Amino acid sequence: MNSWDLKSVDVEPREPQILSTADDARAIVLNLPAGDELQEHEVHEHARLIVVDGEVEVTTAEGKRAAGGSGHLFEFAPAERHTVTAIVDARLLLLLTPWPGDGHPGALTLDQKQTARRRAADARG
Repeated sequence: MNSWDLKSVDVEPREPQILSTADDARAIVLNLPAGDELQEHEVHEHARLIVVDGEVEVTTAEGKRAAGGSGHLFEFAPAERHTVTAIVDARLLLLLTPWPGDGHPGALTLDQKQTARRRAADARG
């Protein structure tokens, strides 16, 4: 058994702390200071964002907004774009399932990674 006190895990702002990684999930703690944001992004997995402490506002790419404080759960589908902004200092738990999701670089073979790198380099010009 592993156990964490999510309110006291040592995590610096802008330096997420991976708590656990398994074949089915990854758990990450984040410290987001007031006014900071996780700019619009998406992940390959289902994402569940739990506010451990503080308050955040989440905005989807379509402009839908929701705010929540300690104990609030936000859920995102794979590839669902969103932004997370800390209204006050916030500590968050991010659960990604399954880990790694389809298309995640960690789920690719070495040949697939090399092809993806070539495509990215070609796209940059």
